[in-house]
Amino acid sequence: MTDTAPDLQAAAAEDLAALPLRDRKRVLTRQSILAAAERLFEERGFDSVTVAEIANAANVSVKTLFVYFRSKEDLVFTDTWLLDLCLDALRARPDGTSPGEAITGALAAQLRAGKQTVSDGIEVFHRGYGGSAALRSRLLRMWEQYEDAIAAALAAEKNGAPAPELRLRAIQLVGILRTLTSPELRAAISGLSPDENLSYVCDWLLAAGRTID
Repeated sequence: MTDTAPDLQAAAAEDLAALPLRDRKRVLTRQSILAAAERLFEERGFDSVTVAEIANAANVSVKTLFVYFRSKEDLVFTDTWLLDLCLDALRARPDGTSPGEAITGALAAQLRAGKQTVSDGIEVFHRGYGGSAALRSRLLRMWEQYEDAIAAALAAEKNGAPAPELRLRAIQLVGILRTLTSPELRAAISGLSPDENLSYVCDWLLAAGRTID
């Protein structure tokens, strides 16, 4: 859940090079902690990994880790690239492109550009995070925050006026995101080849976007 989209990684590398040395070290330390946490979570599952193990893998002290992150859960939910991708797709969509088409098109493009197969990514999510009761409430709060942000973006297009239909549209769009890690989608692509599961998920995304529109 802390993966960064490929194009965002390139932009982040350029920004990092422009920072003063001290700030660059802080960013690199933070990235090292996140990378260590992600690797351990995906290998053994969130509940089986301790903060001390993450700090050791990142070559920092536990005290240093807590300078950057308040809790182990924050290591999972710190990256907002998925929400940023959706909001950017909404704001930059051409005239005549619906919100559903914009977001699902952007998601499909990221999946096609990804280094990891879709089925591997879903399996990694379920192995690392999907079974954790400790993460469940935070995950629900995250989806609520996504819904609020998307509803606000849609309202901004209407001169900032909130409306029930915009909230409903935001709920539908977030529902598409949630389905990407659902057990139903996991089952649907089980046994398919990497090319087949990529095609299935991208086709499903685009059809879902058209359906809610």
